[in-house]
Amino acid sequence: MRAGTEVADDPVGLMAGPGLGPRGIARLITREWAHHPGRLAMALLAIALGVALALAVHLINASALAEFGQAVRSVNGQPDVELRPVAGSTFDEARYPAIARHPQVTLASPVVEVETLALGADGKKRSLKVVGIDTLLIAPLAPALLPRPAAGQDRLAGLNPDLVFLNPAARNLVGDAQVLRVQSGAQVLSLAIGGSVAAEGGPLAVIDIAGAQAHFGRLGRLSRLDLRLAPGTDRAALLRDLGVDTPGATLRAAAPDEAEQRVSNLSRAYRVNLSVLALVALFVGGFLVFSVQALAVAKRVPQLALLGVIGMSARERWTLVLAESAAIGAAGAALGVALGTGLALLALRLLGGDLGSGMLGGAAPTLQWSTPAALTCAVLGMAAALAGGWQPARLAQRLSPATSLKGLGGESAGPARPWLSPALLALSAVLALLPPIEDLPLAAYASVALLLLGGIAGVPALIGWALGDGASDGKRDGRPQARHPIVLLAVERARDQRQAATVAVAGVVASLALSVALTVMVASFRDSVSAWLGQVLPADVYARTANSSAQAESVYLEPAFVQAAAALPGVARVQGVRSVAMTLSTATTPIVLIARPLPDPAKDLPMLGALLAAPTDPADAALPAVYATEGFMVLHGARVGQRLVLPLADGRRAAVWLRGVWRDYARQQGALAIADADWQRLSGDRRINDLGLWLAPGADVAAVQTGLRALAPTLEIATPAQIRAISLAIFDRSFAVTYWLQAVAIGIGLFGIAASFSAQVLSRRRELGALRHLGFSRRQVLWLVGAEGAVWTAAGTLVGLGLGVLISAVLVFVVNPQSFHWTMELSLPWAKLAALAGAVMAAGTLTALLAGRAAAGRDLAMAVKEDW
Repeated sequence: MRAGTEVADDPVGLMAGPGLGPRGIARLITREWAHHPGRLAMALLAIALGVALALAVHLINASALAEFGQAVRSVNGQPDVELRPVAGSTFDEARYPAIARHPQVTLASPVVEVETLALGADGKKRSLKVVGIDTLLIAPLAPALLPRPAAGQDRLAGLNPDLVFLNPAARNLVGDAQVLRVQSGAQVLSLAIGGSVAAEGGPLAVIDIAGAQAHFGRLGRLSRLDLRLAPGTDRAALLRDLGVDTPGATLRAAAPDEAEQRVSNLSRAYRVNLSVLALVALFVGGFLVFSVQALAVAKRVPQLALLGVIGMSARERWTLVLAESAAIGAAGAALGVALGTGLALLALRLLGGDLGSGMLGGAAPTLQWSTPAALTCAVLGMAAALAGGWQPARLAQRLSPATSLKGLGGESAGPARPWLSPALLALSAVLALLPPIEDLPLAAYASVALLLLGGIAGVPALIGWALGDGASDGKRDGRPQARHPIVLLAVERARDQRQAATVAVAGVVASLALSVALTVMVASFRDSVSAWLGQVLPADVYARTANSSAQAESVYLEPAFVQAAAALPGVARVQGVRSVAMTLSTATTPIVLIARPLPDPAKDLPMLGALLAAPTDPADAALPAVYATEGFMVLHGARVGQRLVLPLADGRRAAVWLRGVWRDYARQQGALAIADADWQRLSGDRRINDLGLWLAPGADVAAVQTGLRALAPTLEIATPAQIRAISLAIFDRSFAVTYWLQAVAIGIGLFGIAASFSAQVLSRRRELGALRHLGFSRRQVLWLVGAEGAVWTAAGTLVGLGLGVLISAVLVFVVNPQSFHWTMELSLPWAKLAALAGAVMAAGTLTALLAGRAAAGRDLAMAVKEDW
């Protein structure tokens, strides 16, 4: 027989002696792809989607962090040491002269940083950073901040305290205007634009340090000191000499990448969860490869058997199927890398670097390509494809050529392992109880994976239990048997071939379980956030000055404004809230202190558990009480009843005691709540950032809003319903990717069951042909296949529902607290789950029926002659 002979002489035209070479394998794969492009395209697309999602998440995050870090380095420069306050955002400038005169400090540059809001050309408020510098000292440390006077300006314009210099982003913000309108307190300042600076990143305005102090209420205060040290200086000894980073110190040495690392830590859990979703897409993609390859092996049994008879070894059959899987993985990985790059570009442009979650400020950075990341994702895609093709390859290897040619080769589902499913489920339960690793729920993710595998492995046992085992008296375990011949045959075969059910419904179980888990998790989170919003928004109208706690120091309301708002017609009472960003002495992660009226903390805050009784020690009983969020308790290792020390802006420290824990979904980094009267007594700070107004019965909400805007035109005013709608819209946008993943998972599962039943019908053609000889019509045979599909799909749906609820419990009670440090209640949307299960059950049964019809296209009765 010659190499290259057509099919009539050589089944594949590739035999070159006793075995099949690499070229033969390649040509077999090419021929298979040419004859069945649709089936293989589905598997390729599933792998591509998983690779694309994984790569896009990485590229988006890396691009956002790189852009943020570049902007921070541009603004902060490259000093040898950066000194910042331990408490608040500023410190007394009286520390500056002594530090600047130290013999080991060659240069000390003072800086004032102000996070505020500016009015853009469209009249809308935008976040803006204002940096006050000493123009004569800034060039050696941060040349990007050096003012560049515009044409017509004096060359010393940078020393003018009333001129600002804008970077490109800020220039785009104001358009062609020659004046920057920026907020300070409740007022809007108009500062003349004197030129530009080269600093990159978000909107930035540079001003002389004296102007920053005067215009933004920072007289006598500095935000940081940038130091250039003499060569050979012992940094640690210098800091001790300056009284920095010592017990009771008001200054600390900040790491150069502190801000970048803080943002990275804040968004890490969100990024990791998205990456896990990408791995889930690869997981279900591996199942689709498994189904496609199992179908391909079943369709090519005669061909593989003939090849085996004329010299193809079992090892080569195994290699052939694995090589096909690798080819699917390679093509899918290549497509996924291209798709992921495009997806990252689109997401960065439309949603920003945080995918709309608000974690990174919503900036739209430039894409930062990473070849190692692309290669890693591609390798993961190929690994998923190879894992999916492993079992079909083993089936091809175990195939007996002689018996298969006569139609006597049976399906091999592998040996039964009744212990496997309980062992996997037990190990999953153990992993779910383990603590996080590096603040990531890695053990919980492994628990979810084992839950899936354990549930799939338990499908045969479930079918055996549901349909009964043993007995020959017409009953199975006391259960009456079906009398209709089609139903009887379907049930008997489903019972006797229940090991093969794992192959048939694995995709349905995996996809339905993940869809149910994501549905329950998102519904639980959304319901918890909705209930929380209802508890923390009791007023009729809300007004705020700042978008973040960092802006709260420069954008605020004075007590006189609160009194004027309370005097508006229709206003029954008002409640002010003060937000203060601070860094405790025990950690460098900033927290938010919220000062607000707390006449009854158990009702005014969404408390978790009972409040601690007042301390018996008179010294502790005299201390003000604070209430911590769940995130604060975890991140700071705090416990109810302990003493805390709050650093005040003037350098003093105030002792308080922790009385209880409350739920907060707005501040992942942690927050403390304190009664406003206690805070004002401790700090003397009477400023307000947020205002809640209760209206008199029958009052006109629109008239009250108009009155508030007349008092302060820059206020953001909204009703609780508007705030709820905006908050839930942001929530839905953040979780939009999970809805897409559910659709993909269900589609893959249904395609998998179609491929599985097609393979089974092909392998049973002689059995079904014998039924035709016994009197079954073609329609009855197809209804038999559909009934078997219904039985197995029902088992898969039942297992998928149960696994989904268990996985959702792990997500809600383990993954969510370990990732974001807050808890929520489990909500089961029964209507959605019932509709999802019903749709999968109906679609699975119909898919099995259509697959059987397509696979049994020829006359089944003639199949019994294929033995001879």
